[in-house]
Amino acid sequence: MTTSSSDTHGKASEPLPFDDNKIDFSKFKAELSALDIVKLTQPTGGIVVFPFGPIDVLSPSKTIGRGRTNTTLISPTIVQTDATTPYASFAAGTVSIHFEPIAYGITTVATTYIMEFNIQTSGSATFTLAGYAGSGTVSNTGIKVINGSATVQLVMHTVQPSQQTWGSLQQTSGASWSWFSTRIKFPDLVISPVAWTP
Repeated sequence: MTTSSSDTHGKASEPLPFDDNKIDFSKFKAELSALDIVKLTQPTGGIVVFPFGPIDVLSPSKTIGRGRTNTTLISPTIVQTDATTPYASFAAGTVSIHFEPIAYGITTVATTYIMEFNIQTSGSATFTLAGYAGSGTVSNTGIKVINGSATVQLVMHTVQPSQQTWGSLQQTSGASWSWFSTRIKFPDLVISPVAWTP
């Protein structure tokens, strides 16, 4: 489905052509490395092992997950779900994701999650990244200046399984941008080096 605004004379504008632009998220620059995330989670001990993700991926063509996991798009200019890589474009606006861990069968207390927003700007744009984890905490929030393709990451710590969490990426100024997807995952597996003594 393609949504676009009508012109100034009140006539419906022609549908946008099919967008066959394939986006390769592996080329997006991640804001945090796996090691950066480990530092934010303040691990103890010589070896740190985290389970693999993703738990779920939400996008313009899949806006609802399990339980109360869902997407809110505020003020998009175009939402194109039939593109090769579906997207929502904004001149200004917000993407907000709610996540309910227990709906995915997660019963572990005090778990850490990463919420990753895959976006692309047409120039320099400034955003505010915010989140909520109930009795837990969030890190890597605040002002983000993005120029081009990027994965913006919110880290949620010590989240209770029944907690309804959320993360949002709100543009405050700058160039137009597109949101492609948000991935909810566990931190990557990282093994800290341990000195070996013969």
